Amino acid sequence: MNTIVVCVKQVPATNDVKIDPVTKNLVRESVEGIMNPYDKNAVEEAVRIKERTGCNVIALSMGPPQYKESLREAIAMGCDDAILLSSRALGGADTLATAYTLSKGIEKIGGADLILFGRHAVDADTGQVGPITAEFLGLPQATFVTRLELEDDGWLTADRLSPAGAETVRVKLPAVVTVTGEINTPRYAVPIRIMKAARRDILVYNEQDLGCDPERIGIKGSRTVVTSVFTPPKPDRGTVMIEGSAEEAARRVAGILSDAGVL
Repeated sequence: MNTIVVCVKQVPATNDVKIDPVTKNLVRESVEGIMNPYDKNAVEEAVRIKERTGCNVIALSMGPPQYKESLREAIAMGCDDAILLSSRALGGADTLATAYTLSKGIEKIGGADLILFGRHAVDADTGQVGPITAEFLGLPQATFVTRLELEDDGWLTADRLSPAGAETVRVKLPAVVTVTGEINTPRYAVPIRIMKAARRDILVYNEQDLGCDPERIGIKGSRTVVTSVFTPPKPDRGTVMIEGSAEEAARRVAGILSDAGVL
């Protein structure tokens, strides 16, 4: 094991986000962000493997300049280097265009023995970018992994969740793996590493650096069309104030549940 690339995404730290009325995409500029929680599990797993094998761990992200915050957090957690793929042309990408750009970034790095993703990002909840990236790179993949073990013969064994339940698979390296929150508990970065990470320069590549096909990046390369975005109406469940003794209140509650068909 020589190199691990762990892909991270910065997601809004709040649900109160704005939607671009034209593109229907989240407006991410000037929005406080945090590292996607499942990506922290991916970083933690990469760093644990590094501690056992001495390999190099590179954190990779695609997004606006403020995504450097999450990359520095990844460095503070133990990653060796970090790279941001960023330019106006890359903005507004769906999962297909994002995965294409990440695959070009991984190729620019020179490939990796293992590429780790979180199971999905909590802002979009698709779980598609990891698997699509594997397809672009022509690599085998294991998704929803809850336990990961590297073998000496260039294979890995992974316990994973599937619609049928839990299963164990073997995958030949190099490979792409998406991990769940059950795989580990992410560490807290110690202050000295946080301070060092804050001073680190983050390497930034644009689409020209990566040799991207301009028809396959950003909005132009996206095949997902969002026609409208709206906030679901909140149902008026109503509130019933129940007074009286405990027995009277219990009888009233039982009556309400019976009328609702619960009892």
